[in-house]
Amino acid sequence: MASELIARNVIAGYGAVRVLHSVSVSLGEGETVVLLGANGNGKSTLMKCIMGLVRPDSGEIYLEANGKRIELVDKKSEEIVNLGISLIPEGKMLFPFFTVRENLVVGAYRAKARKNLEKNLEFSYEFFPILGERKSQLAGTLSGGEQQMLAIARALMSSPKIILVDEPSLGLAPVFVGHVIDKIKELKEQFKLTVLMAEQNFTRAVKIADRGYIIVEGKIEFEGKNTKELSEHDLVKKFYLAT
Repeated sequence: MASELIARNVIAGYGAVRVLHSVSVSLGEGETVVLLGANGNGKSTLMKCIMGLVRPDSGEIYLEANGKRIELVDKKSEEIVNLGISLIPEGKMLFPFFTVRENLVVGAYRAKARKNLEKNLEFSYEFFPILGERKSQLAGTLSGGEQQMLAIARALMSSPKIILVDEPSLGLAPVFVGHVIDKIKELKEQFKLTVLMAEQNFTRAVKIADRGYIIVEGKIEFEGKNTKELSEHDLVKKFYLAT
C-alpha cells in the first residue's frame, strides 16, 4: 500500500512569533513536491515541524504507511528518522571539523542504516566521486557545492524513503545549482524516493517536481496540481518569472 506524508492545519512558530498559519501539505509516495517561497516565509519551519525539531502549536503531521497512521508531532527526531524520513537542512549543517567520511558515518545513525554502512559509503563515493577523493578531508574545507553533495550523501546514509530538501541551491555558484538538483532527481529515481523540496529557484525546481505549493508569509497561497499550473499562476509570474 502506498504511503503518504501529511501536514494538516499546522500552526507553529518560535516563542511569541507565529511563522506558520494553518499550513496543509501532502506528499504521496514517489512524488517530488516543491515548496516555493522566499526566505522567511516558513519553508524551513515546516520541515523542522515534520522532523520534530519544532513542535507545532496545533495541527496534525502524520505518516500513512501500510494501512496505519503514524503520528509524528509527539515523536523525537531520531524516531522520525527511524521511520525512514531524512532532512537535508538549509545551510548543510555539517560537522566542519569531522572528515567527509566521519560526517557520512554520522548519517548512518539508525539501526537499519548501520547494517548497510559500508555499502552506503561505497555508493556515496561512487555517486559523488569527489567525496571519495576527499573522504579524509575536513568537511569545513570543502567548497560550497562539495558541502552540499556531502549533505545529500549524509542524508542517504540513513537509508530513507522520504527526504526533505531545504534550499539545495542556496549559496551555491550557478555552475553547481543545476548539478546538485539533477543529482537529487537521479537519487529519487534510483531509490524510488519521495521528495519534498523547499526552493527559491523556480526554474530549476520545476524540472524535477511533479507538483507544488506556494507559501507566502506562512500561508499556502496556491497548490499546483502540476508544474504547468504552477508556471501559469500569477504569483509565480510576478516573483519568479518577472512577467
